[in-house]
This record gives sequence, C-alpha cells and structure tokens, in this order.
Amino acid sequence: MGQGTREVPWTLTTPGGGSEYQAWRDEAAGALVVTVGKTELRYALRCLDDLQAMLRSRGDWMPLGSADEQKPAAAGTVEAWARAADNPVGGWYGLKKGLRGRFANYVPPVMEMLGLAEVEHLPRNNRMRAR
Repeated sequence: MGQGTREVPWTLTTPGGGSEYQAWRDEAAGALVVTVGKTELRYALRCLDDLQAMLRSRGDWMPLGSADEQKPAAAGTVEAWARAADNPVGGWYGLKKGLRGRFANYVPPVMEMLGLAEVEHLPRNNRMRAR
C-alpha cells in the first residue's frame, strides 16, 4: 500500500478504475504529489483537511466532476470547489500551472485510503462524502 513518502509512495487507482498512479506527501513543500506515468501533479497538502471539512459541512454525497485545467468544471462538483475563489485557499489547489486540474480524479482516492472519505468506484459519475 505504501507509506506516502517519496521513497515508498501510495499506489492508488482513479475512482473509475481506469488508471493507476502514485501519491505521496511532500511535507517540506506543503504538497500532495501525484505521479501519473511521467507526469507529476502537485496539490496544496492542506486540500486533504479542507476537502474533508467542506464535505462534512455538506453532509451528503458530492459529485467528483474531474476535468483538465483547460476545461470548465461542472458546478456543484468537487472539481469546481477545488478551483473556486471562495474555497479556503481562494482558488486552485493545484500548484503547477497547466497541471492544476484533475483534482477530483486523484485527491479523493488518497482521502479514501487515509480513512477521511468514502468514494464511489463506478465507471462514470462517481461521488464522495466525508467519513
């Protein structure tokens, strides 16, 4: 399962089950690092706590709605929240311009593995909720 470190990352699968990827915490940089093939995405590490708090206050399932940075995120989804000006960081949780999207594809499985959330694993239209 991994330890969530650069040396021994977590190996996870996207909610739809289509892709395997690795993730780990870079505490020094304050980042959750996701590696998909040779591509490295970085999200603000605080996203784990912030997303769980938002989901808890919501109290119900929320659609994931994953989208690339260049595409708009559907309103009312986890992806839209991760880009919204009124979220706790005031915008994108993604840290690398051009690779800030796909938050809802990679962060929810990390949260599920950590016991912070429950995530559906259907071929499409997955949702999540806080634990």
